Amino acid sequence: MKSIIITGASQGIGRVTAEMFLKAGWQVGLLARSGAKLAELAAGYDRAVVLEADVRDEAAMAAAFDRFVGEAGRLDALFNNAGLFGPAGSIDEVPLAGFDEVMNVNVRGMFVAAQLAFAQMRRQMPQGGRIINNGSLSAHVPREGSVCYTMSKHAITGLTRTLSLDGRPFDIACGQIDIGNAATDMVAGLNEALVADGKAPMATMDVASAASSVVHMAGLPLDANVQFMTVMATKMPFIGRG
Repeated sequence: MKSIIITGASQGIGRVTAEMFLKAGWQVGLLARSGAKLAELAAGYDRAVVLEADVRDEAAMAAAFDRFVGEAGRLDALFNNAGLFGPAGSIDEVPLAGFDEVMNVNVRGMFVAAQLAFAQMRRQMPQGGRIINNGSLSAHVPREGSVCYTMSKHAITGLTRTLSLDGRPFDIACGQIDIGNAATDMVAGLNEALVADGKAPMATMDVASAASSVVHMAGLPLDANVQFMTVMATKMPFIGRG
């Protein structure tokens, strides 16, 4: 039985992806801050392991990874997914505290999770595994007022490229999925703000379309890798000129 830890598993893309992995027969470590939501998700799945932890808490994260590996025996994959959008606005309107919060979750938190996964995959036998980082279309093209989020997602692309290179000697593959406008609570909130401002809402896609792509990436043999995958709502204005 293959095993995976999914951060940010209590809601949105993480939750739907976790459900898909569980239905596909994987042993899944459900990691997030909300233990109650994780327990609700895990109900009915004997292969689900609730891992209540904050990605910003290094000690709690290490304990969560140790507990999961203790139950699963090894770690085959990490979906490094937890993140937040943070304050919106031009850079002069963004409080430094809001910037710090985004960096602590989206960059430091993903670094901590990747560090723990890499260490486990390097030392386990047979050696190897796969890390899938959740990027964003913001890692390529920003939307207005997204300076904190966009900076963080550019950093994740650097993390992905470096892990791909450093993981080669240990059969650790790393790829990135860049998701555009999946119908999550975060995107719903952005759409509500647009409508309130008299603008048209953004085109969206079913979250399951993104989740199934992560399952595909994770299921590949370690001699193959999806380095970067873009999955987006078809009518998003990502391609084209204004």
